[in-house]
Amino acid sequence: MAMESLFSALSISASGLTAQRKRTEIIAENIANAYTTRSAQGGPYKRRDVIFSEVLNSEMIGEGGVEISGIYIDPAAPRLVLEPGHPDANKDGYVAYPNVSAVREMTSMMEAQRAYEANVAAINAAKDMITKSFEIITR
Repeated sequence: MAMESLFSALSISASGLTAQRKRTEIIAENIANAYTTRSAQGGPYKRRDVIFSEVLNSEMIGEGGVEISGIYIDPAAPRLVLEPGHPDANKDGYVAYPNVSAVREMTSMMEAQRAYEANVAAINAAKDMITKSFEIITR
């Protein structure tokens, strides 16, 4: 494996780390707003998710990575909960809560964590190979 390929592997994994960090931030935002009944857009907070896209560098084979190409806003209907005394209750006494599920968000958080860990492992493997390459060259 050429040295350039090892540095490309580092770059690709680093882009994965950045993308998973942003995904984790969005998941944390969803959890933090799970009971937000009023948002700047009007109505309850709407769950968000990241949209990943592949980045390819046509100049070098194997060069690329991943990036966040957008934020998806989940169009699912809000949860209606009967709470007649709530200030945001409608005329029938129902409050519209965000379409956020703690179980779904925690599952997504675990997926993001595992992907992050996999990218860290790939970076460490590439660093070890680079170190070994330098040891071979300097002998």
